[in-house]
Amino acid sequence: MPRNVTSTLPSAPRPRRRLTVAGLTLGAAVVVIGGALLASGALGTPGANSTPSLVAVVSPSATPASAAPSATTPPTASPVPTPSPTPTPPPVAATTDGVWLLASQAALATRHPFAVTIDDQAAARPQSGLASADIVWQAPAEGGIPRYMAIFQTTDAPAIGPVRSSRLYFVAWATEWRAMYVHVGGAPNALAYLHANAGKTIYDADEFRWGGSAGYLWRITTRAAPHNVYTSTAKMDLLETRLKATAPQTVSPYTFKDDALPSQRPVSGSIVVPYLANRISYTYDPATDRYRRAVTGAKVQVDAGTNQPVAPANVVVLMMSVGPLVNAPGAGTNQEKHRLELGYVGHGNALVFNDGRVVKAVWSKASMTAPTLLKYASGPQAGQPVPLVRGQIFFQVVATGTAITYKIGSLPPPPPPGPGRD
Repeated sequence: MPRNVTSTLPSAPRPRRRLTVAGLTLGAAVVVIGGALLASGALGTPGANSTPSLVAVVSPSATPASAAPSATTPPTASPVPTPSPTPTPPPVAATTDGVWLLASQAALATRHPFAVTIDDQAAARPQSGLASADIVWQAPAEGGIPRYMAIFQTTDAPAIGPVRSSRLYFVAWATEWRAMYVHVGGAPNALAYLHANAGKTIYDADEFRWGGSAGYLWRITTRAAPHNVYTSTAKMDLLETRLKATAPQTVSPYTFKDDALPSQRPVSGSIVVPYLANRISYTYDPATDRYRRAVTGAKVQVDAGTNQPVAPANVVVLMMSVGPLVNAPGAGTNQEKHRLELGYVGHGNALVFNDGRVVKAVWSKASMTAPTLLKYASGPQAGQPVPLVRGQIFFQVVATGTAITYKIGSLPPPPPPGPGRD
């Protein structure tokens, strides 16, 4: 249902479309066979655990009073075969974050993703949509102050924003999914790529075209520009249909695994990722196997659209070269706005956090449209894909050499021996 322009941040959450399957139960068909009542006799009612059977009732012929009754053969009940249970279709894994979905939700598992650039200045907080995204990228933008790009596939978000301008590296990460990319203008080289490749490697959803009277993005009045542009998954569903960005995404570049057993999860853990005028911290929660996120002193980051905490299953730190954006269209404007360029094509060091542990890895991206891959850096698994836990993936992109601080907690003590055990 189209969302109207509103003067306040949307707060009432819409029903989430993703339903994670924790277990499957086979359904069983139930057969009920009715019997007829004859004279004063009645068919008995089977107990709760008995197997229904078909009972034949024979009505005797009339016999003269003086004639001796003849021997008769008791009627034989005809057995009814036990119905076979209908097998439950297996679940389907989402291509973006590997979360298990019911077979009936297979369309969500391969739904065409869209990506949104989201503001991260203090005036933009708290943001909307970050808790609902399947994948989130955070990287330095103007002068090193970071921005987000959130990718949505399986979950509804009633509000997403504030939406900000594009950067070519965000576009490059969106092309990994041939996503529809939502933004408000942007750097000249990013806009040039979007205009040249719209409908080919990416779909361009610029607010300057699709906001305002078009109605796919709106501006709120409770925040000043440029921190006041919002959209929603409902609006983006409609725009994707209009732009024909509907091809199913059936292949994932990632390898997924289920959550570690509680006995295999460390009792604690923390990560700190610094940016200019910003500081991201994560606290590992062994009960949920998730990393509770906080931004610049806040105890926990909460999504303003759903009031849900931001707590990814995976935190992936990527080291990249970062420098001023030069030798590009509008270079003077880029330098004036302190725009940056990142070495997003190539390879570099990475840290992959999940299940309360850390893996030293290498990332690689062969071209503008190629996926960003994660592989073990060393050891017996060197060169093999690093598996990610099924759930939200948060990429933290930092300049090479940035000091990342983290602590890995110890494993919980083993349970005490039971009766009769040593």
